[in-house]
Amino acid sequence: MKNIIIRALSGAVYVALIVVSILLLDNSPIAFLTVFSLFVVIGIKEIYDMSRNEATESWLVILIDMLGGVGVFFSFYLYASKSGPASTWFLPVAAYLVLRCIVQLYRPKQNAVHSLERSFFALMYVALPLGMLNNIAFASAPRILLAVFVFIWVNDTGAFLSGIALGRHKLFERISPKKSWEGFFGGLIACVLVAFATNKWCNEFFQVPELGTWVGLSIIVSVMATFGDLTESLLKRTEGVKDSGHIIPGHGGILDRIDSLLLVSPAVLIYIALIVYN
Repeated sequence: MKNIIIRALSGAVYVALIVVSILLLDNSPIAFLTVFSLFVVIGIKEIYDMSRNEATESWLVILIDMLGGVGVFFSFYLYASKSGPASTWFLPVAAYLVLRCIVQLYRPKQNAVHSLERSFFALMYVALPLGMLNNIAFASAPRILLAVFVFIWVNDTGAFLSGIALGRHKLFERISPKKSWEGFFGGLIACVLVAFATNKWCNEFFQVPELGTWVGLSIIVSVMATFGDLTESLLKRTEGVKDSGHIIPGHGGILDRIDSLLLVSPAVLIYIALIVYN
């Protein structure tokens, strides 16, 4: 019972941080930038924690990668929000690339290829998709980004409940033995139903009048959330760990909470760019 209460409270804090930071975007980006920059930093650290069977990196490299990840995130913010001259948005990324390669030159005992691979993968897997959240928020409206998170949470809940009640056929047994096709379709149906409900009762809040847009968004989120979850499960299985970390009591690490988002974010951005606004 105590574990359930701890899990519920920590989950509520996590959800509240995201919801409040997105809603405050209408007035100020400070909370949003702070919360998701923190996710970037912790997520990159968890990549290193999961890969302990590889050569140990120095604290300097990990620090540079965490700062570089925040730089990537802010590059997307500068571009999406049009803050400052248009020609300067890429400077944090350029500075990281130069600094990281120079530091590697002074680490002769380290396998340079493996070290740089891990650094660049951490930024591509964590910082890049989280940075794209800026584009989703500023290209459409902050509340569309909130809808994306709602669909992710609805999908997770629907998949869990239907999987527990009806799960018989394995979805991807090699990577995640507990996931089932019944759970997948349960999450998908839950998302589509919420899309219809949102279109009917919440359009004044979200300001997206087309039903087709909502249904398309819900399907994209549900499908890509499943792939995102499987991708992180593949990483954990490869490294032989159960959770990416322990920072959220009862839930594991940040990557265990945002794994779905890491593929949902680029997919939704493609959907918005190529379908909704074309």
